[in-house]
Amino acid sequence: MKALVISVDLGEPDFAAHAEEFVMLATGAGAEIQQVLTVRRLRPDAAGFIGSGKIEEAAALVKATESEIVLFDRPLSPAQQRNLERHFEVRVVDRVALILDIFALRAKSHEGKLQVELAQLQHLATRLTRMWTHLERQKGGIGLRGPGESQLETDRRLIGARVKALRERLGRVQRQRATQRRARARGQTLSVSLVGYTNAGKSTLFNALTRAGAYTADQLFATLDTTTRRIWIEGAGQVVVSDTVGFIRALPPTLIAAFRATLEETIHADLLLHVIDAASPQREEQAAEVSKVLADIQADEIPQIQVYNKIDLAGYEPRVERNEHGTIARVFVSALERNGLDGLRQAIVEFGGHTGSNAIHESVQPE
Repeated sequence: MKALVISVDLGEPDFAAHAEEFVMLATGAGAEIQQVLTVRRLRPDAAGFIGSGKIEEAAALVKATESEIVLFDRPLSPAQQRNLERHFEVRVVDRVALILDIFALRAKSHEGKLQVELAQLQHLATRLTRMWTHLERQKGGIGLRGPGESQLETDRRLIGARVKALRERLGRVQRQRATQRRARARGQTLSVSLVGYTNAGKSTLFNALTRAGAYTADQLFATLDTTTRRIWIEGAGQVVVSDTVGFIRALPPTLIAAFRATLEETIHADLLLHVIDAASPQREEQAAEVSKVLADIQADEIPQIQVYNKIDLAGYEPRVERNEHGTIARVFVSALERNGLDGLRQAIVEFGGHTGSNAIHESVQPE
């Protein structure tokens, strides 16, 4: 689908990375990007986010490039979206809706699909209320009975009922996961979760560690569903390793809420392997975004080892780095080339030896 991308620079120091990431998201969703219009603003315009002059310029570009859709790299209010669509005469999709669309495209498991649908309905519910406000003033009377206010109420009720049903089903999934975790705890099994920014190489590392066949691709959000495998590591015994959904800057709150069941594996892990793309110029900012989401889901107190992946692209040698307490805090690996994995296994063995497999109290902090 031919698309015009509108990228808004609000003066953030990392705007270039933000814009590049949005183009990756758009491409991952299947858009054929015709042009990127960059707009600089001090603050968003209440009516159309980018102001009337730029809206006219964008409308002309939509026609000139024969774009069928406009992708907007910021979250839009329902009113802003409606105003832009009226000017452009094509559909406008903001950052939140685009991420939801990609999640819908990539979700494979029954649970993942339920979570995406829940997030989409919650997003739609906010738009629905605003879309129908003009009808709320119509209180019935001759010629005004039937659709109108009653249609709005029907739509709200249908969405509300579906949201309730999805939450109940996801609740059952959570209870099943809790049962499995209790069984692992009784078996004294160490639980390790891979976390990290999207496209940091978590699934490749998961496959390298577990010899599993989890889907991998050089794209954002290749993995949405938690995959768990049990492996044997000499010195640590049975270890349960989980691969989780990648994080991204400004991840929509509805998605964090919807994917809480999937992220439960992270919350209840004994150890987090925070996978960082060593070759990315934005690796520090990306690591900070992951830490922010971990705090949001109350997983920031869990011990963590940073795993710098893709050293084959960054020009680093495989190695481990210890903190001032002599504990391994960073491991440098290439999951693709399976280089440095012995150091990572050693870090897991040392962690299991220091803590036992269940009660963990102190976080491993890098220097």
